[in-house]
Order: sequence, then C-alpha cells, then structure tokens
Amino acid sequence: MAMNKPLAALVALTLGLSFALPAAWADEAYDRCIKQANATTITYSTCGSDWLKREDGKLNAAWKRVFAQAQGQTRTDLLDAQRAWIAYKEKACGFYANGDWGTDGRAIQYPICQAAVIAARTHDLEAIGKFLAPQ
Repeated sequence: MAMNKPLAALVALTLGLSFALPAAWADEAYDRCIKQANATTITYSTCGSDWLKREDGKLNAAWKRVFAQAQGQTRTDLLDAQRAWIAYKEKACGFYANGDWGTDGRAIQYPICQAAVIAARTHDLEAIGKFLAPQ
C-alpha cells in the first residue's frame, strides 16, 4: 500500500527528529513530572511548558556567550542566522498543536518536538562558541 504524502512527511519528520530526541528526552525533570502527572491535559501541558522553559534558558545562556564572542560580519551573520532559526522553530512543530492530533499532539508531542529543536540549536551554538573562542 502506498503512503499518502502527508503521512510520508510525518514519518520522515518523526524519523529525522528521532535522532535529536535522545538528548532532549534526557530531561529528568520532565520524565519525573510526566510519571507523576495525574494523566490530565493540564498536567501534561505544565510538564511540557516547564521543560521548554528549561531548554529556552539553556539556549539563551548559550546565545549570550556566543554572541558576546562574535565580532564584525560574523556578529551580523550570527544574528541573521538566529533570526532565521527562530522563524524555523516557530513552525517546525506546529502541526502537532494544530488540533489534528488532539490532546496527545498538543500536550505531549509538541513539547517533545520543540525541546528537540531547541536542544539541537543550543548544541549548535555551543559548537560555534568553541570555534569563536580565543585559542
């Protein structure tokens, strides 16, 4: 049976994110929260929201370190790249939260996807920071 295009795209995205998820999924506080959650959308959403705040904190700290190291055209290019990444981040996981996937999509899959996207960018920024660091 042939896979329809939306399903094929979902499978491809899921497989692609599966390589990024192990690092993001390692958030022990999220794992504890989900295990303790009383299986309501509100508690799952709270667990995910808290996780995203932690990932954003790591990202923002990495960004500040790296951006402070950058000079000249590199600084301009880095800012342009970050703005483009923010636009990407805002769209990358939106399909989970569009209502088609119900509560599971909005409360569980969306934060997992977002955390993976943010963690990957944090990792990239840390690598850039090592490159820019004085020798």
